Amino acid sequence: MLTREEDVDAHALRRQGWTISAIARHLGRDRKTIRAYLNGEQAPGQRRQNPDAFVPFLEYCRQRLADDPHLWASTLFDELKALGYEGGYSTFTRALRRYQVRPHCEPCHAASGRNVAVIAHPPGEEIQFDWLELPDPPAAWGVGEHAHLLVGALAHSGRWRAMLSESEDFPHLVAALDQVVRKLGGTARRWRFDRMATVCYPSSGQVTAAFAAVAKYYGAGVDICPPRRGNRKGVVEKANHSAAQRWWRTVPDALTVVQAQSGIDKLALRMDGRRRVLEGIKTTVGELAACEPLLDIPNRPFPAELEVERTVSAQSLVAFEGNLYSVPPGLPGSAVKVVLRLGEGYLSIVTAGRAVIARHRRAPRGAGQTIRDAGHVIALEREVLAAFSDRAPCKNKVRRPPSEAALAEAERLRGHHQAAGSPAERVVIDLSHYAAVADRLRSVPPPKEETSE
Repeated sequence: MLTREEDVDAHALRRQGWTISAIARHLGRDRKTIRAYLNGEQAPGQRRQNPDAFVPFLEYCRQRLADDPHLWASTLFDELKALGYEGGYSTFTRALRRYQVRPHCEPCHAASGRNVAVIAHPPGEEIQFDWLELPDPPAAWGVGEHAHLLVGALAHSGRWRAMLSESEDFPHLVAALDQVVRKLGGTARRWRFDRMATVCYPSSGQVTAAFAAVAKYYGAGVDICPPRRGNRKGVVEKANHSAAQRWWRTVPDALTVVQAQSGIDKLALRMDGRRRVLEGIKTTVGELAACEPLLDIPNRPFPAELEVERTVSAQSLVAFEGNLYSVPPGLPGSAVKVVLRLGEGYLSIVTAGRAVIARHRRAPRGAGQTIRDAGHVIALEREVLAAFSDRAPCKNKVRRPPSEAALAEAERLRGHHQAAGSPAERVVIDLSHYAAVADRLRSVPPPKEETSE
């Protein structure tokens, strides 16, 4: 970049007949630079601006934030990276502010300040658990108005993992909790919950007998948050916020449960790269978590009995955890229950009356396998073959008037209809009866008149 003085000298020397090479040697500049200033392509004191890499993505960002004004910038940045954006996150956020892409939301700018205390969390001391309700899940999941995500976060390092579940009842809580601690690599010495009814009695905060057995099985203590003090477990609350904004907000309708679980696992793993400064030393969440002294967990989960309701398909199959299991034929559309004990390799399919109709080996979650019993296959083939006919289809261009039997039935219906009418309709008027009565009256001689003496 030339200064204003150098630009003036370059133009003056050019008018005196100097060549561009001579001017460049005299000013100690590149010939291309001198030529650009002499041709007016560049102005003194102004650097040449490179094309803004954000501009091609500007309209997409405007549309996304018009559709969802509260979409996180980090979530939008992830989408742009997948679309080919090569800039950094800080450059991206500066561009959002420079172009004023995000619409203004007045209610969200109103905030009241409050005092915040820092709670010390020693390594390996505490895991915070919380349910995250996910509204409006894809209809193909078949879980109703809400899906559920159990999130567990190490309070010291901030590492978190999550598990999708179709319910928040006790068996589903135990199954999800077991998967979360296995994803974390072990369990801390204490578990912290809010006052969820499957863990404690909400009125008193005392742990239930059923969950006490679970805690003893894993060798962990249980702490319950005080009433209306959800910020006591702020680490998992922040993880819930990240999962809701960076993952659930962008889940498409076509995603399966298994694919959605893979998506939340990838997000949690990516967030292990968040930077931290501990006693002046720069580190990451993943490095801190790797140094936490977690306790070992049992090889099998706590043996809670899990029940889920399913509907039998037309192929006599029942879907469960991304796999299909066969049942005897003759039950399409019927409601059945899949019953299994956590930690066992088999599951049972029972009717509403608890009659066992099938028992299968449990396939790995999300494996996409179809488990069929040989007897079910044979019985289904027999049912299909018995219903199959090789006769030619009936002709539809023939004349077939009502038969005599049909006509007789029609006459009976007409008579029944007339008999069932109103009393006036049932009165039959025949004038011949009146004529016969009149003739008889005329043939009868009149009575003799009596005379008085």
